[in-house]
Parts: sequence; structure tokens; C-alpha cells
Amino acid sequence: MFGIHDLPLFVLSGLLLNILPGPDSLLIMTRSATQGWRAGCAAALGIGAGTMVHILAAALGMSALLATSATAFTVVKLVGAAYILYMAFGLLKSKKKDGASAPLALPALPYRKIFAQGFLTNVLNPKVALFFLAFVPQFISLDAPNKALAFIVLGCIFNFNGMLWCGALAVTTAKASERIKLSPAVSLWLNRATGGLFVWLGVKLALSKQH
Repeated sequence: MFGIHDLPLFVLSGLLLNILPGPDSLLIMTRSATQGWRAGCAAALGIGAGTMVHILAAALGMSALLATSATAFTVVKLVGAAYILYMAFGLLKSKKKDGASAPLALPALPYRKIFAQGFLTNVLNPKVALFFLAFVPQFISLDAPNKALAFIVLGCIFNFNGMLWCGALAVTTAKASERIKLSPAVSLWLNRATGGLFVWLGVKLALSKQH
């Protein structure tokens, strides 16, 4: 449907990426720990809104390029596969960090400002835009009737799963009444598991025929 293929793999990869600790998770945990789960959810909603900006911008920007020729689409997919392998290399090189500091406490803010903080944290991160440009096209068929629509559908699926994780993170952190973070050992395991998955995905995409 929509010219999308390997959807289960896309969902699995997206879930692993959302679980990995990062600036977004840090913001949600800190706000939840200091102001409660509603503040954490406000940050999560801002992050989700920022993600949608990246999704729409990438879909609309790529649609013009990808509609020009099959060659352009193939080049984008191959470059994206190379970038995924690059990401995998970095994840596989991860080492356990001892003495990682806990998230710092932040002053209380109105929910609208927390939303804006989450939005800006995400939308101003160029790595997020690069991720969508490299990752999402790998799951769109060459003969998809509307590549931009397929891109938006996949982006929304990714964002929806991400919001579920962020919401759960906010509630869990608030209920625990402390700044929760993944242990260094668990973070290392997640990094390497995701790196291994990306190696397989990158090689598969680089060697397989285009859909």
C-alpha cells in the first residue's frame, strides 16, 4: 500500500531509534522529574511537532527530486544506505561510559514554554532532517504512485511510535519521582544492537535490486 515495503522492519528500526537515549529523552525525563508527567508530555508533544516539520519538509523537498527520474531515486537510496552504514559504524564503536551524570534540574516553566522548548530542540537539529532523508526512502518502492505521500505515511508511523515511547517515558519518570535514565550497560547494548541491525539493513539495501 502506498508503495511501501518492509514495513515491519521500518517499525522495528524506528522503535530502537526512539528508545536510544538522546537530547529529546533527556529533556522529557528532566521535565517529568521536576514538574510531573504533564510537563514531560508537553515536551514530548513539542518534540513530536518538530518531527512533523522535518517529515513534511523532507517529503515535499524530495518529491520534486524523486519525481524527475528513476536514477535520482536510486542515487538517493544508495546514498541513504551509505549513511545508514556510517551510523551503524558509530553505534558499534560505542563504549560504556562510567560515572555518567544525571540530568540537571531545570526551573519550572509553563507548559506552553516546555512545548516550545521540545519543538525547538527537535526542529533545529539538522541530524533529524538528515536521518529522515536517508532512512525513510529505503522503504519506498521505485514505482510508488506518490512517493511524497508514502514518505509522509512512514514519517507519521515513526512519529506515532516515538510519541508512545516519549509518553511512557514521561509517566514512568514522574511516577518514580526521580530522574530516570538507562544504565550505561543497557545504553551500550541498545547502541550495538541498533548498529548491528543497521549494518544488515545497509548491506541489504546496497546489494538488492530496486523495487
